[in-house]
Amino acid sequence: MTPLDVASRVRDPELPVLTLADLGVLRDVVVRDGRVVVTITPTYSGCPAVQEMGADLRRTLRAAGYEDVEVRLSLSPAWTTDWISDDGRRKLAEAGIAPPSRIGPLAAGPVPLNLVPPSRRVACPRCGSLRTTELSRFGSTACKALRRCADCAEPFEHIKEI
Repeated sequence: MTPLDVASRVRDPELPVLTLADLGVLRDVVVRDGRVVVTITPTYSGCPAVQEMGADLRRTLRAAGYEDVEVRLSLSPAWTTDWISDDGRRKLAEAGIAPPSRIGPLAAGPVPLNLVPPSRRVACPRCGSLRTTELSRFGSTACKALRRCADCAEPFEHIKEI
């Protein structure tokens, strides 16, 4: 198995239904002079799980026979929910977490400041209804919001678009 194959199987510590590759956090895996160099981009610069991600990558690659492993952080370009793979989006929905919508490329220039959260319709991952409401802007992690479906009455988390 190549180092990329091995690293691609490492699960995200906060969203274990996804691998780091599914989440788009795993950016590059190369071998240089016998050393495996893995580059990851955390979902945000203060992500508390980044240390665990690095430790899991080192542990998994070493267990696969790659002794010399370096994990590098890259904060530029900044991670975006658009990097979540289609397979990752499917896995989130199957786990009862509403995946984010794609936001597309960002425009160059000044970033407009909008203090009002976007009003959009989020489909319930359980029944598909668009009759959902936001209960809390923050869920179990800063990148998730807590919502409830008006049709099936189930609460669910939604990965916010970044």
